[in-house]
Amino acid sequence: MSKLNNKVAIVTGASKGIGASIAVFFAAEGAKVVVNYASSKEDADKVVKTITNKGGTAIAVQGDVSKKSDVIRLFEETKKAYGTLDVLVNNAGIYQYSPIEELTEESFHSQFNINVLGSLFSIQEALKLFDKKGGNIINISSGASNTPLPTGSVYSSTKAALDAITIALSKEFSGRNIRINSILPGVVETEGSHSAGFIGSEFEAKLVQTTPLGRTGQPEDIAKVAVFLASEDGGWINGEKITVSGGIYGI
Repeated sequence: MSKLNNKVAIVTGASKGIGASIAVFFAAEGAKVVVNYASSKEDADKVVKTITNKGGTAIAVQGDVSKKSDVIRLFEETKKAYGTLDVLVNNAGIYQYSPIEELTEESFHSQFNINVLGSLFSIQEALKLFDKKGGNIINISSGASNTPLPTGSVYSSTKAALDAITIALSKEFSGRNIRINSILPGVVETEGSHSAGFIGSEFEAKLVQTTPLGRTGQPEDIAKVAVFLASEDGGWINGEKITVSGGIYGI
């Protein structure tokens, strides 16, 4: 039997990269998936097509998670399509690396509003669909929350906040059959890391040299761990920060 058979899952920011891979892997394990996207409808539709072409079930729903009204609509559409919710993956996020001298109100709030507030809004709405049966929340954090890099003070702060939310809510949800965990990816090759000029750079080469497994991660490296946490295989794991980085953040 598939590990996520008949489970309903929302993956935010799932039109590309890690989110898209999680959506595809969830569907392959039997989940009915909601592929959330903010602006990349064409990419989200491609993810849905990839899933349905393989016999899976998925829909794409637009929504900017930093906007409460969009989040409410995302979960309303999920209820309309599938009636319930079992798994929420908070993957939507942005990262901006820049010197502290370049910090602006806009750059600060754009990262915190999506990476932190958006996750909180999504969790609020997920609780309504989890109801008494419980549910599962997976926050996609970053190894940078534990090991911040230069020029990443704001981004690292957002992910550290997300990890704190994971731990706090794991205790707040006591007795409600809701598990919540963070995945902390290391260096992963995505469309975003390509467009930022990171892939193929000297900085990437330097990080790979310090990664014990000697390579840049791929989205599926993270997706496989998400499947584990979403399934009964991870049924005794709660309130944890699980680093998936090839060892670079293992020191």
